[in-house]
Amino acid sequence: MDIKLFFQAIIKFLLGAIIVGILIFVPASSLEFWNGWLFMGLLFVPMFIAGIILMVKNPDLLRKRLNAKEKQDTQKLVVLLSGIMFLAGFIIAGLNYKHQWIILPNVVVIISSVLFIISYILYAEVLKENTYLSRTIEVQEDQKVIDTGLYGIVRHPMYAVTILLFLSMPLILGSIISFLIFLIYPIIISLRIKNEEEVLEKELEGYSEYKKKVRYRMIPFIW
Repeated sequence: MDIKLFFQAIIKFLLGAIIVGILIFVPASSLEFWNGWLFMGLLFVPMFIAGIILMVKNPDLLRKRLNAKEKQDTQKLVVLLSGIMFLAGFIIAGLNYKHQWIILPNVVVIISSVLFIISYILYAEVLKENTYLSRTIEVQEDQKVIDTGLYGIVRHPMYAVTILLFLSMPLILGSIISFLIFLIYPIIISLRIKNEEEVLEKELEGYSEYKKKVRYRMIPFIW
């Protein structure tokens, strides 16, 4: 086991859990915000399990996923806008609980939780299919075009899945106002995809042919 990678992963995991917890529970001014605990469990328990599996079976992929330093200006903007979205969305969700602005019925929370779990499973499948995935836009040594599985349906299944993940988050937290904030994410990710495809067409052999084979970016028959 790579001890350095292990501690890097654990530190990032704990730091992420602490930050999300602060953003949710401090504005709520209460630890009785049950939607917050439900969300934390749904988000971080599978994340911890996935991290352990990657640590054992594919440490290289885990290392790539932990690398979040973007080099291109467009992607830096995407990361900034995403960060602002999460910051605002989580804080508003906590305030929504505190002030009881608009409380969603439990059935919406349950359905959103199921959607979140399904999206997590699909996300794991994408990671299984494409071991070249990193969190930054780059073409790796000996990288090949993946055109099977979900990649045979749309060119960016990971981004399609993250849209489902992120749009279900504010609903799990019971806040329709936060959901409206998170609606900016499809716009943000479209910027990332446009820039990513420009890089891949220039640097990844066979990607132009792949675009002709798989026409849709994220949503079959739509986009």
